[in-house]
Amino acid sequence: MGDVHSRLRFGRAEMAGAVADLGVFVPIAVALIVKNGLSPTAVLLPAGLLYVLAGLFYRVPVPVQPLKAFGAIAIAKGLGSNEIAAGALLMGAVFVALGISGWLDRVARIFPHPIIRGIQLSVGLLFCRLAWTLTTTPPVEFSDHTRPTWWLLGGTVVVIGAAFLLRHRNVSLFLVALATAGIVLGFHGPLALGSSAIHLPELSLQTFTTAAMALVLPQLPLTFANACLATADAARTYFGPAAERVRPGRLALSLGFANLLAGALSGMPVCHGAGGMTAHRSFGARTGGAPIMLGTVLLVLAFVVGAGLATLLAGFPLPILAGLLAVSGLLHTALLKDLRHPFHWIVAVVVGVTGFVSNLAVALLVALLVWWAGKAVLLLRSRFGT
Repeated sequence: MGDVHSRLRFGRAEMAGAVADLGVFVPIAVALIVKNGLSPTAVLLPAGLLYVLAGLFYRVPVPVQPLKAFGAIAIAKGLGSNEIAAGALLMGAVFVALGISGWLDRVARIFPHPIIRGIQLSVGLLFCRLAWTLTTTPPVEFSDHTRPTWWLLGGTVVVIGAAFLLRHRNVSLFLVALATAGIVLGFHGPLALGSSAIHLPELSLQTFTTAAMALVLPQLPLTFANACLATADAARTYFGPAAERVRPGRLALSLGFANLLAGALSGMPVCHGAGGMTAHRSFGARTGGAPIMLGTVLLVLAFVVGAGLATLLAGFPLPILAGLLAVSGLLHTALLKDLRHPFHWIVAVVVGVTGFVSNLAVALLVALLVWWAGKAVLLLRSRFGT
């Protein structure tokens, strides 16, 4: 494996990179806790464990994020903890089976480089849209939702500027420390200590059916494409030989087992994500030390202040969340810069924009059909002439 795989660093730069992906994690976690009634401890526990184990095994900053489409639908529909748990169990079972079978690594080979870049473009654009939504339509779960739009947008622009100018100087760590100070100063009343109660889900055929149709089917293409294929590709692009362990099948296994745990605890379903890897790396993370540190923090929060965590997280300043999220999205789109052929750019942009505005599964299917049909035509022409 080599020495490059065995070193873990735990310095300030690693921690700065670790916290850079909170713009995705915090809004969905808070909404699931406040609107859907999930236990804060059950939300943080699977994510914290997966972060620690991912850092120990993969040795590079593999991210852990909520299942984004899954979470957004659950929040919008007001689904309860039982439906969310059933969905997490189904996601876990599907991806554990895919990882064990070895099928995912073989299927990954049919996805050409421009299509993977298109997936990553779609994720970057989605990050930017979420950042815009956080500032223009702030979630009512956050105390900042009463702020005027100009204040939220102005603060976000300042954070984006600072993040771009100072991202190599651990600025994300400073911003999160500033947010933490603001939360502490703005908090009034007693803070409930200890873990929050964890409840086993009550499951039925109807619960699984609802979860499968409403939550799992819309999420599967995104998790397959972004959490497995695009994350493995981003790891190779950013870290080279050090990312040898980061393969689609292994990512499917790690997120699959984490979702089985999340489902068993009525917690928050989780995945990996190429955008999160860009966020971690862009702000300083280079080794598995970053996810280990952030995972440890999440586990401490889960058991020490889990009972009062919803109130604390709701005070997180939205401009900092939105700013970090926007910068991560913009930097993620920069992965397209290694494309050289104009046709490859066209494929990547079409996949990315289609996935952003409509449906990633449709974009992938059409792009694959066009790509391999074109290859077949070229092959036939080379063999038989025209």
